[in-house]
Amino acid sequence: MEQIEHSGVVDHADAHAVYVKITSRSACGSCHARQACGMAESEEKIVAVQTSDAGRYAAGDSVCVGVRRGIGLRAVALAYVGALLVLLAVLVVANVLLDWSEGVSALAAVAAVALYYAALRLFRGKIEHTIHFTITKI
Repeated sequence: MEQIEHSGVVDHADAHAVYVKITSRSACGSCHARQACGMAESEEKIVAVQTSDAGRYAAGDSVCVGVRRGIGLRAVALAYVGALLVLLAVLVVANVLLDWSEGVSALAAVAAVALYYAALRLFRGKIEHTIHFTITKI
């Protein structure tokens, strides 16, 4: 099982989760999976890793956080490909089938994408349960 991995430092831990601070490095620029994980654009992120061993980790511990490559690709598909498909579908339907003007069609397409992202936000809890991070001490 191929994984996307990043090293980080434990920010804090509670009974069921470890919160890891991951800092983007210049090496991300040459990584083939940089678009999937989103680390290339940001400087610092905190990732919550659900684990039954959370008590073993303390603030300052060096760790490696990983996620299956397929999960990263699914996230990209939901965030970008799904939004693009909604945009194009509404644009074509509004402009060609309903014969709306280009401006109104464009506004309808943008509104549909906003609704798409609102739906993703509404179901984020369900989506988050499909993402399983692994954590190991370095």
